[in-house]
Amino acid sequence: MSLETISTVRSHGGTQGVYQHASSETGTPMTFSVFVPDHLPGTRLPVLWYLSGLTCTQANVTEKGEFRQACSERGIVLVAPDTSPRGDGVPDDAEGAYDFGLGAGFYVDATEAPFAANYRMFSYVADELPALIAAEFPVDPQRQSITGHSMGGHGALILALSRPDQFKSVSAFSPIVAPSEVPWGQKALTGYLGTDCDTWRRYDAVALVEDGARVPAILIDQGTADQFLAEQLQPERLVAACDAAGIPVELRMQAGYDHSYYFISTFLADHVRWHADRLM
Repeated sequence: MSLETISTVRSHGGTQGVYQHASSETGTPMTFSVFVPDHLPGTRLPVLWYLSGLTCTQANVTEKGEFRQACSERGIVLVAPDTSPRGDGVPDDAEGAYDFGLGAGFYVDATEAPFAANYRMFSYVADELPALIAAEFPVDPQRQSITGHSMGGHGALILALSRPDQFKSVSAFSPIVAPSEVPWGQKALTGYLGTDCDTWRRYDAVALVEDGARVPAILIDQGTADQFLAEQLQPERLVAACDAAGIPVELRMQAGYDHSYYFISTFLADHVRWHADRLM
């Protein structure tokens, strides 16, 4: 789990770094970013995980997210992993599509050949990377929260619902809430897990809630001008499932905003503060 520093830079009263390590889960080098606010020596800070969406790497939110000032104000470390394994020999979509394969790991542990050997993003984000972060950075592993965008919003929801003792709060931007029911998710889950739909349920936020998973509350921001809203995202499915389960959901429909980082950067500081209130 040795760590290589790719870059560090001073920003908003803290250090923004990009790092790489050899992952035992994915069998590949994995790159991630970490922002650490200035803090007293010996202090261990709460951590917010940010999971990115289709076609993205850790660089998108690191460069466009506008989260650092809020993280420094509230003393929050922000960690942004990559979205999938990469490198020579890592299988990709046969036709080079953007919504499967490289850049589209969907935060699952694949079981189908040829993806099972490398595409283990659930275990990577849930177990391997948190252990590395706790060993190498001044974070408190007892105070972790998680958020994400689109495919990463899906990842944040399923990780929080699956590991409620690990992640103290969860939010999302434009999440894919019911991948079993929409084209992006059906393609990914079939390719990574096979055609038995019962095996998909552990990676579907709506199904997890229906099957008894619980979290204290969920915050979702969704743009009304998002071109993927009706076909791929459908947040009303999660609201209905959570209402039936008694889970408070705040769905903020943001008028005129789309699916881009112009939208995310507008509200990400709000999410940092929302999580900070639940991590202190």
